[in-house]
Amino acid sequence: MTAHPTLIIHNARIHTGVARRPEVQALAVNGRRIAAVGTDGQIRSLAGPATLSIDAGRRRVIPGLIDSHQHLIRQGHHYNLDLRWEGVPSLADAMRLLAAQVERTPPPQWVRVDGGFSEHQFAERRLPTLDELNQVAPDTPVLIQHLGEHVLLNAAALRACGYTRDAPDLPGAHVARDDNGMPSGLLVASPNVSLLDQALAHAPQLPYEYQINATRHFMRELNRLGITSVIDAGSSARHYPEDYRVIEELQLHRQLTVRIAYHLCAHTPHGEQADFSALVAALSPNQGDDFYRLNGAGELLAYSAVDFSHFRQPRPEPPPVMEGELEAVIRVLASRRWPWRMHATYDETIGRALDVFERVDRELPLRERPWFLDHAETVTERNLERIARLGGGIAVQPRMAYQGEYFVERYGAQAAAHAPPLKQILAMGIPLGAGSDATRMASYDPWSTLHWLVTGKTVGGLPLRAADQRLDRATALALHTRGNSWFSGEQDTKGQLEVGQLADLAVLSQDYFAVADDAIRGIVSELTVVDGRIVYADGAFRAHDPAPPPVLPEWSPVNHGSRCWRPPRLDAMAAPA
Repeated sequence: MTAHPTLIIHNARIHTGVARRPEVQALAVNGRRIAAVGTDGQIRSLAGPATLSIDAGRRRVIPGLIDSHQHLIRQGHHYNLDLRWEGVPSLADAMRLLAAQVERTPPPQWVRVDGGFSEHQFAERRLPTLDELNQVAPDTPVLIQHLGEHVLLNAAALRACGYTRDAPDLPGAHVARDDNGMPSGLLVASPNVSLLDQALAHAPQLPYEYQINATRHFMRELNRLGITSVIDAGSSARHYPEDYRVIEELQLHRQLTVRIAYHLCAHTPHGEQADFSALVAALSPNQGDDFYRLNGAGELLAYSAVDFSHFRQPRPEPPPVMEGELEAVIRVLASRRWPWRMHATYDETIGRALDVFERVDRELPLRERPWFLDHAETVTERNLERIARLGGGIAVQPRMAYQGEYFVERYGAQAAAHAPPLKQILAMGIPLGAGSDATRMASYDPWSTLHWLVTGKTVGGLPLRAADQRLDRATALALHTRGNSWFSGEQDTKGQLEVGQLADLAVLSQDYFAVADDAIRGIVSELTVVDGRIVYADGAFRAHDPAPPPVLPEWSPVNHGSRCWRPPRLDAMAAPA
């Protein structure tokens, strides 16, 4: 090393994620990258007069967490409008938060709870009734979106949406009605989520400057939880480039505090081939830099191939046109070496997609371009073997932690114990990573995901996975760090605390490797470093925290503590359960 480090962290328990040297006491950063790792004495001797040296106080340090499936770009635009119920332990508590937000929200604004929670997390094991919502908010529109399977609208929101007796159903979705034929306030995805998106579209949106502010505060919340990178899974409601102005302005002004590799979706049912033909003609994979760049296509490749994301409804069967429409898209992508990801919940859909991939592979070898499936809860060994032969990967999300009770009710406990078959995927050498599918289908909280991977329990406490199907803590953490780097083709640059890798790390509030199982969900980062600079600090490190901009608007739930709720801290040194 020819220059003194810019940053040293010492007196720490540093989990490097590197097999040959899994734990060290200290590390040094020079600019944007890890410059050295070793003992306290070795690393502190490198300090110069301008080096910032931080005593970690024996805290656990880990590589920055990577979320391989999130919708940061979409969610960031309205994060400051959303009341979050992640982790709230009772419906009574949730309703108190809702009532307080109703009081401070000016007309014509709405109060929105846009997913990220499950009714099973509540002590009452239920959602609020429409009567309860109308009592709390007789005049303020309230929308509550639950796991992409239905939306609750109070009477004021129904009026704001203009839903009357003539309100139409959409294919695969319906408006529930009372005995007089009037919309009751319940919109059901059966299984299509179109009505849910349509309802949200009626809510006021933030102006552009406020969207920038909201995205910054969403990234700060992710940094608080130790997240330093996200692979954005794309959204059919977001068009490139017009709907990417916010994130690109933040990148231009070097205000991103989370690295983003993004995917682009199809937008036109039955016109997906034309959508992607236009994209591949204008853009190239990896266009951008290691803070913001294009990662590929998907997760929506063809509307006819979508098998949706919740287990309250029977498994949908994609229509006969699926194979033809999907093959047309894959040929466009493969011919231009575009990576892709594909939403696929059920083995039946996966099998049909693999038929397409195998046909294309005979002419355009798929191993030459990274591709992977998202979700794959019911994937079978036969289809895993086919995925392995084609060089694909699987990105899993904690949907079973939020919907496990529904899955057991429909498919049984035995099927739930292997949904998805994590140990089998790892044993077969298929690249495997973990993400959230936040913010609607699950929480953006990575510690909730890690808790599910380690314990096999739902957020409601239902054990789903036998001990031999759970992951040990190091393996689970690897899926959220170096495992996820495969999905963005960055295995050599991030996911580990190794010399030469990007300096992304988190100093934790509790030792992930020592706390009791249920305390995993209470962990946060007390110091988060991205690209060698401190982007978030709290507790003993608060003096190093870069001042965030004021939250806009002032009445935002974010200004009043709306973020992932943490359980009371348990003994940090308790033995694992």
